[in-house]
Amino acid sequence: MIEAKDLCKQFERNVRQGRRTKKEAFLAVDHISLEARQGEIIGILGPNGAGKTTLLRMLGMLMTPTEGTIRLTDAEGNEITDATEKKAAIGYLSGNTKLYPRFSIREYLGFLGELYGFDKATIRERTEEIFRVLDMESFGDNRIEKLSTGQTQRASIARCLMADPELYILDEPTLGLDILSADAIIRFMKGQKAKGKTVLYSTHYLEEAQILCDRIYMIRDGKLAAQGTPEALMEQTGTDSLREAFHAIYDA
Repeated sequence: MIEAKDLCKQFERNVRQGRRTKKEAFLAVDHISLEARQGEIIGILGPNGAGKTTLLRMLGMLMTPTEGTIRLTDAEGNEITDATEKKAAIGYLSGNTKLYPRFSIREYLGFLGELYGFDKATIRERTEEIFRVLDMESFGDNRIEKLSTGQTQRASIARCLMADPELYILDEPTLGLDILSADAIIRFMKGQKAKGKTVLYSTHYLEEAQILCDRIYMIRDGKLAAQGTPEALMEQTGTDSLREAFHAIYDA
């Protein structure tokens, strides 16, 4: 489980005033609190520039909050306090994730397995399981630099899977993918939920979020605009779909 309280992230931007430019502080994330429990898929929704990626990067321990706290617990409910253990418990995926292009996916997963201290048998078993879960058997031995966009995205998720983390944080995991690749990633998220893992992910595909998410947090201008189950948000706005609820909340 992950629990965040009153998270803030302050940045500076240049503001033009007449002939001069001055620095102005602003909050990209402004006192947001959220919780994601075991076996939940949580959606983070909002327009571009709302603060979703900044929020996810803080939750993924890739960015230090200006204010607020983040509490991470393992499957037994014990709080994880060690910084290295926290990072090991989180599988983070974004559009900026970099892979070694000259490795095949199998070679890359083997390299990661050795870093994690797995023996050869465990590496082999984990690799075959990941290939099966993400439907990668047909291209698992291809060099990463030769993969399509959808195949590369699945390779990035395979990297997260190798460590078997408790929490997955996925920033736009199906953006721009073909139907087969997107479906493979959706099946992956459902499979991890069934195993009791926690998935936090942002998306612009509202129909996808309506089907997948147990609960949703909507972000606007760095602040929490609404939260609840898809059904609760639709009931709250008197709408018949999450897309309509989204517009009702953001156009209010």
